[in-house]
Amino acid sequence: MAEQQSAAQKAIGDIAPKLADLTDEVLFGDVWERPGLSPRDRSLVTVSTLVALYRTDQLGFHLAKALENGVTQEELVEAITHLAFYAGWPNAMSAVTQLKALAENGR
Repeated sequence: MAEQQSAAQKAIGDIAPKLADLTDEVLFGDVWERPGLSPRDRSLVTVSTLVALYRTDQLGFHLAKALENGVTQEELVEAITHLAFYAGWPNAMSAVTQLKALAENGR
């Protein structure tokens, strides 16, 4: 039976297999599993950073991951609203638009 591919393997494994491996093994296998923060808290930090830095390509994945990790849609909206004043209005508007799209698609 074939092993299920990770999101990184599906997205870039064919062109950048080492980067996909590092994503799986180091980022999500080590950094995300460290005991100092819960997955929920790591998601809030990650989403906030991606919003602040306007990293919209990665944001959708991490918004969905945050929801999976127990952050509520209302909490994400509140965090994004708060960030509007520190990271910029366009960043917040783009982020909340992505969150809305996730909600409309049933995530």
